[in-house]
Amino acid sequence: MDGRMMRSMRLPEDEAPGQDYTASCLCGSAPCILCGCCPSTRNSTVSRIIFTFFLFLGVLVCLIMLSPGVESQLHKLPWGCDEGTGSTGVMQSHIDCGSLLGQRAVYRMCFATAAFFFLFTVLMIYVRSSQDPRAAFQNGFWFFKFLIFVGITVGAFYIPDGSFSDVWFYFGVVGSFLFILIQLVLLIDFAHSWNQQWLGKAEECDSRAWYAGLFFCTFLFYSLSIVAVALLFVYYTEPDACHEGKVFISLNLTLCICVSIISVLPKVQEAQPNSGLLQASVITLYTMFITWLALSNVPDEKCNPHLLTSLDNGTILAGPEGYVTQWWDAPSIVGLIVFILCTLFISVRSSNHQQVNSLMRTEECPPILEGTAQQRAAGQAFDNEQDGVTYSYSFFHFCLVLASLHIMMTLTNWYRPGETRKMVSTWTAVWVKICASWAGLLLYLWTLVAPLLLPNRDFS
Repeated sequence: MDGRMMRSMRLPEDEAPGQDYTASCLCGSAPCILCGCCPSTRNSTVSRIIFTFFLFLGVLVCLIMLSPGVESQLHKLPWGCDEGTGSTGVMQSHIDCGSLLGQRAVYRMCFATAAFFFLFTVLMIYVRSSQDPRAAFQNGFWFFKFLIFVGITVGAFYIPDGSFSDVWFYFGVVGSFLFILIQLVLLIDFAHSWNQQWLGKAEECDSRAWYAGLFFCTFLFYSLSIVAVALLFVYYTEPDACHEGKVFISLNLTLCICVSIISVLPKVQEAQPNSGLLQASVITLYTMFITWLALSNVPDEKCNPHLLTSLDNGTILAGPEGYVTQWWDAPSIVGLIVFILCTLFISVRSSNHQQVNSLMRTEECPPILEGTAQQRAAGQAFDNEQDGVTYSYSFFHFCLVLASLHIMMTLTNWYRPGETRKMVSTWTAVWVKICASWAGLLLYLWTLVAPLLLPNRDFS
C-alpha cells in the first residue's frame, strides 16, 4: 500500500514533461485537446507551422470575401457603397460596387493579419532562447492568441474608409516588394541546394542519370522561359503600341542571358563550383514570371487583356476610369500558388548556406535534439531551443507581415481605389514588380561574383 501511494505521489513528477508541453500547446494553463495530433518534432517547427496556419486562415477569409454574393452583406459596414453614389458610368454597375467592397474587405482582413504579426515582431525582439519568458508566449497560449487574432480582425472591419484604403495601398506596395525579394532569396537557396544535392548523388552513385536529370530540368526551365517570352510579346504588346512592355520584356530577357553566361564562366566556376545553369534557369523562369505579373497591371487596355470596364447596358469597355478587376484571372491564381509554397517553405526551412541563414536569421541546419523517451512515445513536440533559438522569432513574424501585405496586393491584383471610389490600375504596381525583378537579378549576380570581388571572405 505504501509503495502504491509513493508511486501515485511520484506520478505527477514523471508526467511533468508531457504536462508542460500540454500547457504550452494551447493556452499555457488550460488543457489541450489538440496535442495528441502533434507529431514528435521540434517545438520551433510546430510553432512556425501554426503561425503560418493563422496567415492561411486570413487568406481563406479574404477568398470568401471575394466570392460572389458575399458583397451583398458588406453594404452594412461603414465602408460600404453609398446608395446613389455616382450617376453615370461604371459606378452604377453592381459588379463594380461588389468588386470595390470585396477589395476593401481584403484590405481590412490583411490589415488585421499584418497587425497581428507586427505585434509579435515587436514582442519577440532579442529573444535568445526558450528560457526567455517571452518564448513561452511564442510557443504556447494558442487559444488566447487566436482570440487576439479574432479581436483585431473584427475591429479592422469597422475602420471607417476615409483615406484608409489609399494609405494602406502604399504599405502593401512596399511590403510586397520586399516579399518578392525574399521569395527570390529562397528560390536561389533552393536552386543551389538542389544542384548541390544532385551533383553529390551523381558522384556518390557514379551514375550519369543524375547529370541527365540536371540537364533535363535546366532545358525544361529555359524552354518554359522562351515560351513565356513569346506569349508575353503576343498577348501584352501591339505592333505600334505598348513600347514599355516591349522594353521590359527585352531588357529582362537580355539580363537573364547575361547572368546565365556569367554563371558558367571559368573564373566563376573556379570560385563557385556549385554554380551552374540550373540555378540560372530557375532565376530566368522566375524573372519571366515577375515580368508577367508586372505586365498584367499595365493601365492600358491595348496592352493588358485583364482590364475590363462594365457598364449598365452590359457592354464591356476599357479606359482609365474605373476598371473592374477579375479576381480569378491567371496572374492572381498563379501568384497565390507561389505565395502558399513560399510561405510554407519559410515556416519549415533551414538552409545549408551560411549567407542565406545570416540574411533570413535562421540557424544552419540545427541538429535534431532528442526529446525525452516519454515525449517520443506520446508523439509530442519537444523543446530544442533551450541553449539558443534556431530562428529569429522577430524576423519570422516580420516575414509574415510582408506575406500579409503581398497576398493583399495579389488578391486585389494591385488595384488602387480611386478618388471616385473606383478600382484603378496604376503604373506603381508595374514599376514595383519590374524593379523587384531587376533587384533579384542583381542579387543573383552578386552571389556569382562576390567570391571574385572579395577573395578574403569565405563564401563556401
